[in-house]
Amino acid sequence: MPPIPVTIVTGFLGSGKTTILLNLIPQLPPTYRLALLKNEFGDVAIDSQLASTQSISGVRELLNGCICCNLVGQLSDALNQLRDEVKPDRIVIETSGSAFPATLAMEVNRLSKEQGGGFVLDGVISVIDVENWEGYDDTSYTAKLQAKYTDLIIFNKWENVPEQRFDICLDRLGDLDLQTPWVKSDKGRVDKDILLGIDGALLSKETDIDAEHLVQNGHGHDHSHGHQSEVEVLSVTLTSPAAHSATVKVSSLESLLHSAPKEEVYRIKGIIRGAAGNPPADSSGEKKAASDAASDPSATQNYILNWAFGRWTFTPSTAATDSADPGTVARLTLILARYESGKWKKKLEAGGLVEVDNTGGELKVERVI
Repeated sequence: MPPIPVTIVTGFLGSGKTTILLNLIPQLPPTYRLALLKNEFGDVAIDSQLASTQSISGVRELLNGCICCNLVGQLSDALNQLRDEVKPDRIVIETSGSAFPATLAMEVNRLSKEQGGGFVLDGVISVIDVENWEGYDDTSYTAKLQAKYTDLIIFNKWENVPEQRFDICLDRLGDLDLQTPWVKSDKGRVDKDILLGIDGALLSKETDIDAEHLVQNGHGHDHSHGHQSEVEVLSVTLTSPAAHSATVKVSSLESLLHSAPKEEVYRIKGIIRGAAGNPPADSSGEKKAASDAASDPSATQNYILNWAFGRWTFTPSTAATDSADPGTVARLTLILARYESGKWKKKLEAGGLVEVDNTGGELKVERVI
């Protein structure tokens, strides 16, 4: 059974974390099960009551304390309870504003190792209220460490303030001298492909699933939304006349995954074909072979690639194998920061990053947003 992705969302009180999450739900397939673990101060969990009415499959609360301090011991119990009772496709941890995300990230990673990969950290996201944010309290080592463990910053509530106010927020972020990627929300809405990496459940539960359509079209984007101007998207297709026997050259693909700066590349996701008996390794070095991986060294297997903020996983995918074009060796989507698509299109087309192993292939790179 593939691990359950865990996404951590943090930000000060009133920054709009719950709004970001509630605007995420309509973007998900109807049968996708999203569980929410909330950390509240006090004993009245109003936000949890709201969330439970908005098609979130399960809510678990940790009250009267900070989840990264005196409640961290309860985190594993809460995650396990959600896993066993709700059987979610993904768990979102929404923390109180004072929580230290590094502690949570390390606890999720520890639990994953302890339980043999039951959970996997997908990303740590911080929400900033542009109207009221005054910057980090200081530029000390502690503040830098907290920002370092944030994978993505969302600037929220910027629409009704002067542009100078937003520039001040960027300056305060720059005080930490860290290249943390950021995006603006669209009135509390951020595209799911930025917030969430792809997982097997998200892939298999898309309406009218078709691997080619899904990857080529950015996983069901609604291109009419103005927030799309905050990102650029490349669609990458690698084909080979060798059909089912062709596989991706893993060493080249790893060069891409290792070299992509997270301030330029937000997500790399899609489907690649590799060897069934020798699957590509995750960023942790772990290899996940399909349960029925053939002993035949020539047998192939499709894998779902999810790269997020310098970490990545490869998950064997039966659904992807069934729907893939036999001549297609890889279909990838790169979600990039603004103004980065031209440079990355040239890098990919120059060769050496996405290519067929031991045989000829054709690479097609298109900007779709």
